[in-house]
Amino acid sequence: MWDITMHDFIFRSKLPDIYIPTHLPLHTYCFENLSQFKHRPCLINGNTGETFNYAAVELTARKVAAGLYKLGIQQGDVILLLLQNCPQFVFAFLGASYLGAVVTTANPFYTPAEVAKQATASNSKLIITQSSYVDKVKDFARDNEIKVVCIDSPPEGYLHFSELTEADEGEIPAVKISPDDVIALPYSSGTTGLPKGVMLTHKGLVTSVAQQVDGENPNLYFNSEDVVICVLPLFHIYSLNSVLLCGLRVGASILIMQKFEIITLLELVEKHKVTIAPFVPPIVLAIAKSPDIDRYDLSSIRMVMSGAAPMGKELEDAVRAKLPNATLGQGYGMTEAGPVLAMCLAFAKEPLEVKSGACGTVVRNAEMKIVDPETGASLPRNQAGEICIRGNQIMKGYLNDPEATERTVDKGGWLHTGDIGYIDNNDELFIVDRLKELIKYKGFQVAPAELEAMLIAHPNISDAAVVSMKDEVAGEVPVAFVVRSNGSKVSEDEIKQYISKQVVFYKRISRVFFVGSIPKAPSGKILRKDLRARLAAGTAM
Repeated sequence: MWDITMHDFIFRSKLPDIYIPTHLPLHTYCFENLSQFKHRPCLINGNTGETFNYAAVELTARKVAAGLYKLGIQQGDVILLLLQNCPQFVFAFLGASYLGAVVTTANPFYTPAEVAKQATASNSKLIITQSSYVDKVKDFARDNEIKVVCIDSPPEGYLHFSELTEADEGEIPAVKISPDDVIALPYSSGTTGLPKGVMLTHKGLVTSVAQQVDGENPNLYFNSEDVVICVLPLFHIYSLNSVLLCGLRVGASILIMQKFEIITLLELVEKHKVTIAPFVPPIVLAIAKSPDIDRYDLSSIRMVMSGAAPMGKELEDAVRAKLPNATLGQGYGMTEAGPVLAMCLAFAKEPLEVKSGACGTVVRNAEMKIVDPETGASLPRNQAGEICIRGNQIMKGYLNDPEATERTVDKGGWLHTGDIGYIDNNDELFIVDRLKELIKYKGFQVAPAELEAMLIAHPNISDAAVVSMKDEVAGEVPVAFVVRSNGSKVSEDEIKQYISKQVVFYKRISRVFFVGSIPKAPSGKILRKDLRARLAAGTAM
């Protein structure tokens, strides 16, 4: 539906708004209905089969809060989690919530420099990791006198996670948590530039989870009877919000996979009778192409949800053929938006027919508008423009970066996504292009500016630009256009190795094209559209 206010076309959900208890801290909200399912399985460790019921998870989270306090963590302090998916991730995140602390999540495959950059920017006071990643943080932790906790066998001088879980939960200090206090601090490049800390509040995450699973139709996403597989990394907001927090709120069983492996995934789905499968397109592609899928009983899956990157019609058709019992839905999100902007209603009690390529209808208790990028005027149905969203779920802002915040959230409270799309006559949102420079490798963000800064620092490179190139498996990969310094004969392999030593695997340069100059506007801004056009035309060199 839409209404016109001051000549604005404003779009809302097909579903009515609901009451959302935004006054509650996130942990209180997640466990609000604990008495109904305290004995039900909450977390299942896919690696070991160990199961924690809801009562145990809630108690362990409070113990961890007390343990963190004993280590000197205060309300408002930041804890950095450098972990693959594991129950301890959940205990640490919820424990921080009880304490009024903030969690910043980092990809465990980051290089030591990338981890140090995020730990410094977020002013982290404690790092929780696993022994295999200690080498990435030990120098930074030593130089900055930061304690490190390991969830498994810690090297000498490091703490074990059990020291947190053995604390007395009665020793949590009395803290008054405001709805506007930050609880999660994921890092995102937004629409442009370098990664920035996205401040997500208790109110924001409560709102976002409620938009997905609360209200009169609790089957909108999933419910307490479901087993949801958590294979997507919890350090990414999609999994943290739409898998873990939504699962906790409704009392579902959350099956934790440490990392994606196709055979392990198929085995776990069959063994635990998984009903809900939140994926990203590369996992959907792996399932669609797997020659082993017919050896497993996957009939329990009633819904496959895909997000983080667009999924084309061919892939949709392929996965429907492999999983005929499953309803397929797509969602659309952005870390700064809290993260979900739109989601399909195809898995409500009475599924609706969803057009191929649609990513759903705007979430409840929120407003969406489509604006002309040139004039800022809002547009009616079936006209493409920049997608903007407003509601309690959006970020508080970027940490210590008011200028970037103002560029992203306008004075009217509208968050500008940098994505171009339109809303059709059936209230469904379609993404058609994007203004933002961000590259999406299997749903992971790659900021061109970050790679360009490294390239320009190379003594044999005088100028450089990085853009996306389409890739069947990854969706997009970063490629570089490079201008050599005078007399330099630096090679493609040398440049690729130079970058790969500094960044996580998905930020590595896939191709290098040597050019005489980088096309730029009079303002000095790189004309990435021109470079992408060269790639499309096969004239990159």
